[in-house]
Amino acid sequence: MTRRLLVSSLLAFVVLAGCRSGQNGGTQSSGNQNFKVYKLRGKVVSTNAANGEVTVDHEAIQGFMGAMTMPYKLKDASVLSELHPGDVITADVLVSQDPDADYLLDHIVVVAQAKADYRPAVSYHVPTPGDQVPDFKLRNQDKHPIHLGGFKGKALLVTFIYTRCPSPDFCPRVTRNFAAVDKALSANPALYARTHLMCVSFDPENDTPERLRAYGATYIGSGGKDAFAHWDFAVPEKPELLEMAKFFDLGMTNEPDKSITHTLSTTLIGPDGKVVRFYPGNEWTAEQLTADVRQRLGS
Repeated sequence: MTRRLLVSSLLAFVVLAGCRSGQNGGTQSSGNQNFKVYKLRGKVVSTNAANGEVTVDHEAIQGFMGAMTMPYKLKDASVLSELHPGDVITADVLVSQDPDADYLLDHIVVVAQAKADYRPAVSYHVPTPGDQVPDFKLRNQDKHPIHLGGFKGKALLVTFIYTRCPSPDFCPRVTRNFAAVDKALSANPALYARTHLMCVSFDPENDTPERLRAYGATYIGSGGKDAFAHWDFAVPEKPELLEMAKFFDLGMTNEPDKSITHTLSTTLIGPDGKVVRFYPGNEWTAEQLTADVRQRLGS
């Protein structure tokens, strides 16, 4: 199965980010927000990875607005790379009760692809509880070779970042959350000894061990000798990175301006080297990860 693309051979559509909802003008809850939900149908004009937006030339939205071309934020920005100019889509438009909030698109369905023969270049695996994690090899901030199998016996939290990431809601956000998890776990020395954290860079050309150490020190709060004993910042060689990206459902595209458009991928691996839980996107919290670690270790 390719990443988040479920293609029906009978109906020839692609569903992105969830199931379709039913009624026009319904309500939907997300966290503490309630949304009014309207149905949209239109054609993708362009995508903007930096802003997490897709511009759509759409038909009139019944009960909401007339036909027009406008940009929309995506509720799940990780599907942006799977939309292409010319794709015809339907979607839910989520309208918050907060008048200053952005309109969000959710439950996007590609009903006609711009390129009928389009197929993703890479097939991605979505980590599922019980999956055995391959023994991927990396080099950490101290230039030491490490491998995932070396952490068997501990609960291992793995997330993916690159140090030049410009979006505060992507790499910096997940790294800050990891810092909060690290702090919470350290309050219990016995639990701390049975856990480990790892931020994996998908930018091997730029994220040298020296750069990873400097980046990591800003989140750990120290660059001392033992500062990274519980939390590695590491990068694999490019061939290994491509295999890691496929296993951990990490989409990444190198842009002409040297930035990297990417999805987010975080995984809790148990002491047996098997997936406990996969966390796509950035909606997970440090409290949630810490609680899942405690539950898995029985602490």
